[in-house]
Amino acid sequence: MKRFVLFFCLLLLVPLSGCAARVPEDDGRLAVVASNFPAYDFARAVAGEAASVTMLIAPGTEVHSYDPTPQDIRRIRECDLLVFCGGESDAWMEDILASLDRSHTAVLAMMDAVPLLNEETVEGMEAEEDEEGEEYDEHVWTSPANAVRITAAIRDALCAADPENAALYRANAEEYIGQLEALDADFAALAASAARRTVVFADRFPLLYFVREFGLEYCAAFPGCAEETEPGAQTLAFLIRKVREEEIPYVFTIEFSNGRVADMICEAAGCGRLTFHSCHNVTRDEWEAGETYVSLMRRNLENLRTALN
Repeated sequence: MKRFVLFFCLLLLVPLSGCAARVPEDDGRLAVVASNFPAYDFARAVAGEAASVTMLIAPGTEVHSYDPTPQDIRRIRECDLLVFCGGESDAWMEDILASLDRSHTAVLAMMDAVPLLNEETVEGMEAEEDEEGEEYDEHVWTSPANAVRITAAIRDALCAADPENAALYRANAEEYIGQLEALDADFAALAASAARRTVVFADRFPLLYFVREFGLEYCAAFPGCAEETEPGAQTLAFLIRKVREEEIPYVFTIEFSNGRVADMICEAAGCGRLTFHSCHNVTRDEWEAGETYVSLMRRNLENLRTALN
C-alpha cells in the first residue's frame, strides 16, 4: 500500500472530476460509506431507508488486494458517516482520514467497538517471514457477540449524526441485534453439545474471535491476514497428521479460496471439505441474492454442525 501514499496525497489536493466514476447525486438522506461487507451489512440493517449506505469494496473482490479508486476516495470525503474496520488492511485509509472535515464526517472503526485479540501463530501454522511483533487480529465481526457490539456502536453513530431519525435507528438496531443474539445462542448450543472441539482450516484463519467466544480449538495453514497461500511441507504434513490422528471428518476453507491446500489434505487424509464464510466480502451472486451477515453465518452454523458431530 505504501506505493499509493503519494498518489493519495495528490488526490486530496486536486478536485476529482472529469474521468472519475460518477458518484450518485445527494438524495437528501444521510450518506454512509462502509469499507467492507460486515460494516455495510450492519449499517444497512440499522439505517433502513433513512440513510444511503454504500460499500466501497465491490462484491467478488479479494479484500486483502483491494486498492481504493478516486471515486472511493471522493465518496469517503463526502459522506456523513464512515464505518471501517481499522487495522493493517485499512492502512490505506490513514491519508484519507487525515484530510476529512470531522465537523461533517463522523468516523467509526469497528475495532474500537470491541475487546481486541492479538493475532497468533499456533502449532503447525506457517509463520510469515516479515512478521514484526504482534498485531491485533482485525476480523472482529466473526464473533456474533462482537457483531452485537458493532451494531450498537453504528446505531449510536447514526443517532448522533441524524437525530431526527434516531427512533427508527434504535428500532432497527433492536430488531437486528435480536437476530444476532439468536444466532449467538445457536452457536453456543452447538459448541456446548459438539462431539469434537477442534476445527482444521486448510487456509487462512480469520476466525480467532469466533473460536475464542465458543471455546473451540483450531489448527490452520496461515494466520488471518497472511499473504501466502501455499504452505511449506512441514505445515502441510502437520495438518495431514492432525486430521488422521484425530479422525477429523472435514477440513474448512474460507470464501475466495483456491482450495488447493484443502484438496491435498483431503486426498492424503481421506476427509471431506467444507466452507466457513468469514463474511469479509461476498461474491456477486451472493450480493444479488441478498445474502446478509446473519444468513451467511447460519450457513456456517450448519457446516460447523456437520464438522463437529
